[in-house]
Amino acid sequence: MDFEVAGNKRKMQISELEEWREKTYYNSRIYKERTKRWHDKRIKKKKFKPRDKVLLFNFRVKLFGHGKLRSKWEGPFKVIYPSPHGAVTLQNNEGTLFKVNGHRLNLEPENIKNELDIIEFIESIGFTMSRFLFFFSTQK
Repeated sequence: MDFEVAGNKRKMQISELEEWREKTYYNSRIYKERTKRWHDKRIKKKKFKPRDKVLLFNFRVKLFGHGKLRSKWEGPFKVIYPSPHGAVTLQNNEGTLFKVNGHRLNLEPENIKNELDIIEFIESIGFTMSRFLFFFSTQK
């Protein structure tokens, strides 16, 4: 066995391995840059002004005991001061001030109160109709 030929072959394998590593590093860097560009393009900046009404996302809602269809949005809260770095100072109905991350907020739609009234009205009609139908089904 010729040790010099085996040594040269081993050096070639090591140099090829280094080339593969460099290519892989370069390709992963390109992939990360493209992914970051794609993600950053789709981020929507949220601008809040003082006196805006907002809803706060509560990510700590436990599903057990509250129902899985319960809304995770709480509010409305009033914006007092939006900081330039993303934190927003809010005020609840009792007048308590607190700061939250702006990513957890959404502007409150103007007609949310009307939608809730309509839903409650439809539910009350459905309850009345079911009582009405139950009453006549027991009369036979």
